[in-house]
Amino acid sequence: MENTWQYQGAEPIKIKKFLQSLGMGHRLFNDLKNGQGEFLVDHRKVRPMTKILPNQPLTIIAQPELRDLSVKLSDAPLNIVYEDDNWLVIDKPAGVTSIPGPTVDNGTVLNRAVHYLVEEKSADQRPHLITRLDRYTGGLLLIAKHHVASSMISQQVQQHQMLKEYTAFVSGIFDKEHDIIDKPIARREGQVQRVISEDGQRAVTEYWVEEEGADWTKLRVRLHTGRTHQIRVHLASINHPLIGDHLYGGDTSKYQHQALWATKLSFKDPFTLKQLTFSREINEIPDKKIK
Repeated sequence: MENTWQYQGAEPIKIKKFLQSLGMGHRLFNDLKNGQGEFLVDHRKVRPMTKILPNQPLTIIAQPELRDLSVKLSDAPLNIVYEDDNWLVIDKPAGVTSIPGPTVDNGTVLNRAVHYLVEEKSADQRPHLITRLDRYTGGLLLIAKHHVASSMISQQVQQHQMLKEYTAFVSGIFDKEHDIIDKPIARREGQVQRVISEDGQRAVTEYWVEEEGADWTKLRVRLHTGRTHQIRVHLASINHPLIGDHLYGGDTSKYQHQALWATKLSFKDPFTLKQLTFSREINEIPDKKIK
């Protein structure tokens, strides 16, 4: 995998510092430095500690990641919304698991992505899921096509700089059109279910009311942190559980799973330095049963 940036600063800068400013992690830089890649300035191979000058191009060449043979191949559809040399954005159907586990070892997003890269004869065949969704949450999901992309985006993920919004249908009518839920979430010992607890990790969810029915509300929800089941736990904690969410007390009479979709994803592409934004519309209403 080969990627090139042009340094736009006013003063000379070391390669490591420049790449870190773009988002590259220490681990990847050290891997490249220790024989798993090359650094080129003006198309000439240089040492990792070289300084680059204003307007000089820097190229890194990383060794490809071969396929993990323990991950099975699945030719099920990947539903690609966007693709370039570094990224795949897909529209994950509700009911599809993100990664293989003890109960599901094939047909997941990861199995499908590996199959896709193998079929495309990509040099890199070990995709990295940057965002994940619960099995029964559908919508937009970001995949890095190689480990360089995964490293370059990790800073945005860790610092919660990636914008992620959801559409949710919940029980009841809200008093406020907009609010922020700031409640810590913790694991429940030996159970899948999460709980609000002072011993938990901080979790922040923002919502806006978009539509109301007789006894339901459609929300636009934004995550400011990324805890497991965060939206589901937070909305249940204010007595507005997701419709169809059997785990957190939602009405399951009309929906087979939680009425939740990832509908907006936006991040700064560390390769082009442009903001990439993707969205999809959800117009289903709570009295329409999901298949």
